[in-house]
Amino acid sequence: MARSSSLSQKADLPDATSVGFVHLGVTDLAVTGAFYDEVLGFRLAHQAGPTRYLSSDGNYPFHLVLTGQPGARPPRRSAGLYHFAILYPSRVALAHALKRVLDVGWPIAGASDHGVSEAIYLADPEGNGIELYVDRDRALWPIENSALVMPTRPLQIEGLLALATGPWPGMAQGTRIGHIHLRVSDLAKAEAFYSGVLGFAVTVRGYPGALFFAAGGYHHHIGVNIWAGIHLVPSTPEAPGLRTFTVHLPDRAALAQVVRRVKQAGSPLESATNYGRSLACTLRDPDGIRVTLEADVPGGEGWHETPLALEAFVRMLEGAPIPAQAD
Repeated sequence: MARSSSLSQKADLPDATSVGFVHLGVTDLAVTGAFYDEVLGFRLAHQAGPTRYLSSDGNYPFHLVLTGQPGARPPRRSAGLYHFAILYPSRVALAHALKRVLDVGWPIAGASDHGVSEAIYLADPEGNGIELYVDRDRALWPIENSALVMPTRPLQIEGLLALATGPWPGMAQGTRIGHIHLRVSDLAKAEAFYSGVLGFAVTVRGYPGALFFAAGGYHHHIGVNIWAGIHLVPSTPEAPGLRTFTVHLPDRAALAQVVRRVKQAGSPLESATNYGRSLACTLRDPDGIRVTLEADVPGGEGWHETPLALEAFVRMLEGAPIPAQAD
């Protein structure tokens, strides 16, 4: 049973911070794309060459991005994705998703009741870990001694499946990425980056070999673990698997504040992009995992990828005010 250090711990990020899209490189785009379309119910929202942008309703914002990388081979024992987690808007929606997976004969790796959530675990055709889950109301999250408790108990699958009546309705509107869990080589370095630099609060320390981070009082937006060992090959986007994941900030001012911390910490920005609807920059964590920081642009329309010089990107943000922090 894992506990957080304190419910009063605050993130140095706006409460509306969330995980945006997850970008995977896959060796067989047709097979893996069919899994996400036909088994889980994602819809194609945009395509550019070998890259497919998927969402729950076929519109922006995107939730999952797949890029075909034929012939690429993953390094052994590398840092990167442990699983990404698809958050459903209701227990009924999760029940339909589970029933669909079982009806098509796709294997389930596990099912757990974590107190704060109910979760199903599986993998895509290339072995990328996936969690399907629904949150319980925050008022029902288990608390002991002023600390959040996140147990791992067997999920009552039969009771959940009983909610899935009628034909599969497809992916429920409002489904999105809720969190991501990463394989890393050093918990202290991961904490220094995800909490000390990016600004997430450490929410749970009680799992052996793992840490969990969040903003806005959530149970976790990012999890990290060293369960694969500490001698890991650094992550690289040229290999199949996780290419990047997005930390979505509510506005340009919030993005500017995080970029200021990144610069003060001496963490180099790798690239910057104007997507039309949003501005983004990418950096790497201590294990080489690419993290994209993104904020929507008011009035932005369309979707395109225009690289920005880092100096120009930083100048654009320097005019953004620092958002007020809550007491």
